[in-house]
Amino acid sequence: MGKLFGIAQATKGGLGFASKQLPGGVCVQAVAVVNAFGDVVDPHTGKVIAGARLSPASVQFAGTAERMYAGHVGPGFGATHTTLVVVMTSAQLDKLQATKVAQMAHDGLARAINPVHTQWDGDLVFALSVGKKRAEISSLGTAAAEVTADAIVRAVETAQGLGGVPSCQELRGWEDKTG
Repeated sequence: MGKLFGIAQATKGGLGFASKQLPGGVCVQAVAVVNAFGDVVDPHTGKVIAGARLSPASVQFAGTAERMYAGHVGPGFGATHTTLVVVMTSAQLDKLQATKVAQMAHDGLARAINPVHTQWDGDLVFALSVGKKRAEISSLGTAAAEVTADAIVRAVETAQGLGGVPSCQELRGWEDKTG
């Protein structure tokens, strides 16, 4: 996450899962693979939890969008960023309904990644239906956006650092030691 200043100041992405049970027994789940250009934000607090850091040794996040507004633009680590999400439901959906659920689930990306859908990202959401239960599509899509955002947050919260790129958990540990 947060590759504005290159990989040395980024935070590790990962794989996350979230699920929500709706009244009537319909289940909506999301699996997210997160390697975004932008920062991951906790949608409940608005706080950046993974992203571009002020320096390679810093635990403080730079705020990618604000830095871009100030004129620092362009990928610091190539144009190879993406967040891929699969939304699955036990509701019965036809092709148009699945498309609508996937469209609405994209809102979850915007809730949890800032900036999202940049020219350096290849973000994509798929929707799958594996059930026979009936569900109101707008409610289902709203739940799909929620579990998408939650899966993105969990992806960075459960990631492990790799190759010198620290995870969200590691940065929290560093912060505890320094401050």
